[in-house]
Amino acid sequence: MPPTGVLRAAGSRRTAGALAAALIVTVSALAGCAAGGSGGSADKDTSSSAPPAAVRLPPRHAGFDYQIGGAYPPPKDVRIVSRDRSDSPAPGLYNICYVNAFQAQPQERASWPADLLLRDAHGQVVIDEDWNEALLDIGTPAKRTRVAERVNQWIDGCAQKGYDAVEPDNYDSYTRSHHLLTASDATAFMSLLSRHAHARHLAVGQKNTAELAGERGRAGLDFAVTEECGQYDECGVYAKAFDDRVVDIEYTDSGLRKALDRWGERISIVRRDRDVSMPGSSEYVRKTR
Repeated sequence: MPPTGVLRAAGSRRTAGALAAALIVTVSALAGCAAGGSGGSADKDTSSSAPPAAVRLPPRHAGFDYQIGGAYPPPKDVRIVSRDRSDSPAPGLYNICYVNAFQAQPQERASWPADLLLRDAHGQVVIDEDWNEALLDIGTPAKRTRVAERVNQWIDGCAQKGYDAVEPDNYDSYTRSHHLLTASDATAFMSLLSRHAHARHLAVGQKNTAELAGERGRAGLDFAVTEECGQYDECGVYAKAFDDRVVDIEYTDSGLRKALDRWGERISIVRRDRDVSMPGSSEYVRKTR
C-alpha cells in the first residue's frame, strides 16, 4: 500500500470520469440543513457559500471494484471504482474518492492541532484501537467547522483530480468515543462535508453505519458504500434508504453468497481480500460470483 494511502485493512465491522449512464440530479437543500449536535446549535459551513450543485450519482447494479489499498487497471466488467485520495481516478469510469474523515491515521496525527483530537476526562487522546487512529473531536459546532476545513481540502483534491464522488470513512466513530460524541455530532459534521462536496460537484457516499441510514437527508448523503452488508444482513437497510444505489464489499465467500442471493440483481457487489491487495500479491482476491 502507498505510504500516503490507507494504512489499514478494509474489512472492519465498525457500528469504503463520470459515466454517461449516471443520473444527474440536483442536490436538495436538505444537504445543507444539518441539526446541531451536542453543542446545541446549528453548524455553518464557512468554507463555501456556493448553492447546491448538480452531481452525478453512481449507476445501480453496476460492476464495482474496491481499490483503496492501491490503484490498478480495473477488470473489464467494472463501471464503478473506489480509490484512496492519494491515487488518481480510473479513466472513463465512475470514481469514488476515499477519505478518512472522522479519525486521524497514525502518520497524520501529529499534524492535527492538539485540541482537535478527542480527549477523555483525563486528557488522554481517544484511540480506535483496531487501527491505532485518534478520533477527531467533532463535539461542538466550532470544532466541527475547524475539522471540516481540513477534510474539505482533501475533498477539494478529489474534485481537482476528477473524481465523481467522495467516501468519508468512519462515520460511525462516535460509537467508539466512550459516549463523548453522539450520532447527532456525526450527522452534523457529515452535513458540513456533504455541502462542501456538493458545491464541488461531488456526490457523497455513506460509509457503513446502517443505524444512521434514515438520517441521509439531514446528512446530505447520496448513496452507500457498505462493508459486509450481506454477511450481516444489512443490505436491505441501505437499499431502502438509497433506492438501490449501494456498492457493497464482502470479505468472505459466505458473505458474497448471501449478498448475491438476496441482492445480486439490485446492488453492486464485489468480494475483496481484507487487505484490499493489488493484483500480484499472494493475498489478492476479487470475485463477483
